[in-house]
Amino acid sequence: MNGPERFHRILLTGAAGGLGRVLRPRLKKYCKWLRVSDIADLGAKAAGEEMQIAPLEDKATVRALLKGVDAVVHLGGISTEQPFETVLPANIVGAYHLYEAARLQGVRRIVYASSNHVTGFYRQDETIDASMPMRPDGYYGLSKAFGENLAQLYFDRYGIETVSLRIGSSYPEPRDRRMLATWLSYDDLERLVVAGLTAADVGHTVVYGVSDNKAVWWKNPGAQVIGYQARDSSEPFRAAREQQRPTLDPTDPAVKYQGGPFVTMGPF
Repeated sequence: MNGPERFHRILLTGAAGGLGRVLRPRLKKYCKWLRVSDIADLGAKAAGEEMQIAPLEDKATVRALLKGVDAVVHLGGISTEQPFETVLPANIVGAYHLYEAARLQGVRRIVYASSNHVTGFYRQDETIDASMPMRPDGYYGLSKAFGENLAQLYFDRYGIETVSLRIGSSYPEPRDRRMLATWLSYDDLERLVVAGLTAADVGHTVVYGVSDNKAVWWKNPGAQVIGYQARDSSEPFRAAREQQRPTLDPTDPAVKYQGGPFVTMGPF
């Protein structure tokens, strides 16, 4: 294929969500066809796109969605802390449907949007890596832990390769002091996802999705495995974010733990 085009068809689930809208135009240059799906309005179809409304809890729909697909970028599902009954259909049942459809349709590579909330109950004064036990900070983080374990099972049993991205906080700029450690720029997000799609022999690799920030909570050897190199940093935003909130209460769980406010959400 000419230029950066590496794939015939990539599927992007959750294409109407926050990060889906960011990645949708960026991913198109890496494939001849970009298939986009969501349950929300996907807007107008661009050149080289295929669109499908696809509830992840609908097994038959998801199986059809993966037909003819070379690789999947799976962002679909609930992306905030919610009651378990809300998280279950898309994030847990839907993740199973996606992997089973990948097996049936012969898809060999998935980039799975996991989350830093898989390890949200580690403290902010700790530096951890992906080999350490999961400590999810809520039902959302729990669902992403399930997804990572599902990815491992489908690699071990069926050879489907996954790069699980424990995405930090991806916005145009850090919104608060916590995000000085967790921020992932949109350009680094693209670099991360493309590395996950194109790296050879990844097996199941877990990578923290974060820019090259001065504040570090996560050792990230998986980044080297897939060849991801961040180029942006939260440091230019530090003064403004610290001025926004000059003092922090160390007894506040949202300050103490890496998951921030997610650790105190609920019960619902």
